[in-house]
Amino acid sequence: MEIWWLVALSMVVVLVCVLVFRLHAFLTLLLAGLLVGVFTSRANLVAYGAAQVESGKWTEKAANAFSDESGASRLATAFGETAASVGILIALASIIGQCLLESRGAMTIVDAMLRVTGQKRAAEALVASSFVLGIPVFFDTVFYLMMPLARSLRQRIGKDYVLFILSILAGGSIAHSLVPPTPGPLQVAEIIGVDIGTMLLVGLMVGGCSSVLSLFSARVINRYVTVPLRSIDPSAGDLDLEEISESGTEMAGPTEPAPPLSLSLLPIVSPVVFISVDATLEAMLDAKSIERSWLTDACLFVGDKNVAIGLAVLFSLLLMKYVAPGKRKSLISRSLSSAGTIILITAAGGAFGAMLRQAGIAGAVSELASDVPLMMLLPIAFAVTAAIRTLQGSATVAMITAGGVLQGFANAEGLPFHPVYLAMAIGAGSKPIAWMTDSGFWVMCKMSGMTEREGLLTVSTMTTAMGFNALAVTMLFAYFMPLV
Repeated sequence: MEIWWLVALSMVVVLVCVLVFRLHAFLTLLLAGLLVGVFTSRANLVAYGAAQVESGKWTEKAANAFSDESGASRLATAFGETAASVGILIALASIIGQCLLESRGAMTIVDAMLRVTGQKRAAEALVASSFVLGIPVFFDTVFYLMMPLARSLRQRIGKDYVLFILSILAGGSIAHSLVPPTPGPLQVAEIIGVDIGTMLLVGLMVGGCSSVLSLFSARVINRYVTVPLRSIDPSAGDLDLEEISESGTEMAGPTEPAPPLSLSLLPIVSPVVFISVDATLEAMLDAKSIERSWLTDACLFVGDKNVAIGLAVLFSLLLMKYVAPGKRKSLISRSLSSAGTIILITAAGGAFGAMLRQAGIAGAVSELASDVPLMMLLPIAFAVTAAIRTLQGSATVAMITAGGVLQGFANAEGLPFHPVYLAMAIGAGSKPIAWMTDSGFWVMCKMSGMTEREGLLTVSTMTTAMGFNALAVTMLFAYFMPLV
């Protein structure tokens, strides 16, 4: 029972610090991790060390030294290990995203989608574009990028403004929670113990299907809720189409040359291909269906997650000639500056999860899971994550926190599906419910000109629908394609 008291206490600390004291997520997660580390009994530390020795990861000497370490020392070690595992990926992905944005490569992808679908299928183009861009680019940035396009489409077509807004949400937000290298799915994969290649491939499949399903939800909400096209300046009130046209407030197309579609897609598609080849080769080598050679070694090297994303950065640098000259020199430093905060939060969340593991959460959850029908583990993971997300607002923090609490499910005896589906359920649970506690809710309201009431009717309803859609898709995949 000691572990559950620690879990409850640490959860209260996280929620109180975020909701009441408005403490930064980095400090909040470190404080929760330190609390768990300090109050973990030596008996639990000895048991954890013994398990590591039994698995062959540690020596007896290392286990004995570990049990004598202070909580602060163990927290610092776990923080460093997490930063080492995901820090490079997050930093590199940030550079890719910034290159796509400032070179207008992202808009090239969107324009290409619209040319294929036409204005009648503009919602499908927005979903697909947002999903693709949501893989290397954080969702808030995707929304900033796509929102002027949604407003422009509403101006041309004269209706379906809610549909366009929610289409961006259906694509970009799903990718943000299910497909690495964005921080949430990346860290959950690390905590659950899922290979990054498997997480990427399954995230693309589950996320793609969930986005399509969520588009139907967006159409239903659009049928019952109407939001007028307003100026982003709240003092200006509602604007009609003629007023917008005359005022010129909508984003005009760039006059500078934009990069070609092939060059714009290269930094996004290449790591997916490299990591997929790596995962396939690993499986074939394990099954002894092919022999190891210099060629397989070269492919495995290129398919390493850090190398694959690194090569994608090199490809993204080809877009630099399309960036405004005054911004080129500072682009990478600005990208790394924004990535630094994300790395700190992610590493702190990983350290918090490590403290829970050392306290015995895996064994406690496994015992709990023994009395639960195994297919019900996915709805449980969804519900736990959704509760954390709704209360404190951040989808990434909710995923990292829930991953630490639920990691024991991944090792449940007789699990009928691959643990990657547990990670997918956690990602699905990070969608409900976006409301006043979520900074993204305010971004969407202010950028679209919605009132708080309209935001609750549209954004909050849509994120709830998206979560249940993603959970349903996850359970179907886990049942029909368990990967075990």
